[in-house]
Amino acid sequence: MAILDRQGRLFGKISLLDLGAIAVILLALIGVFLVPGNSGYSVAQLATTESKPVEVDIMLRGLTVLKPDQLLKEGEKTQISIRNQQRGEITIKKVNVLTPKIPVPTLDGKVTVVPDPRLSESYVRDIIVTMTANAQVTNDGVIFGGEKIKIGTTIDIEGPKYMVRGSTIDVRY
Repeated sequence: MAILDRQGRLFGKISLLDLGAIAVILLALIGVFLVPGNSGYSVAQLATTESKPVEVDIMLRGLTVLKPDQLLKEGEKTQISIRNQQRGEITIKKVNVLTPKIPVPTLDGKVTVVPDPRLSESYVRDIIVTMTANAQVTNDGVIFGGEKIKIGTTIDIEGPKYMVRGSTIDVRY
């Protein structure tokens, strides 16, 4: 008995074309489920991660705004963009408008830090925004909307009256 017959079958039973099609399908499945994509995670790895509530703090440094207390409101939902890609909606949990402070030398040679008296003349503020949402938590960090969030990641938040960019200063889960 010949290994390959006249119809292109191995041992008279399996067609070479069928065998090639099965090999292509198996390779495609291995590629989808086991090989990491652009995010560095395969579909199988993302499916096994758990989704947890995550808090992200971002610093809006040097934001020029007339009424900083009325710009961002606690409990408000806002759109989030990471690396210039829309990543979904996130809830603002806390807004902390920082008071600028300046060092002042005292007569005894020590330095005291006091609130900046020029605050009433300046419209530039630093704001820390705490946001919360459910995200995938892996051993490598937090993935929100298919994108990793780590300290230093630039995040844009957009609401009806604002579009501001900040830098991540803390991630808690």
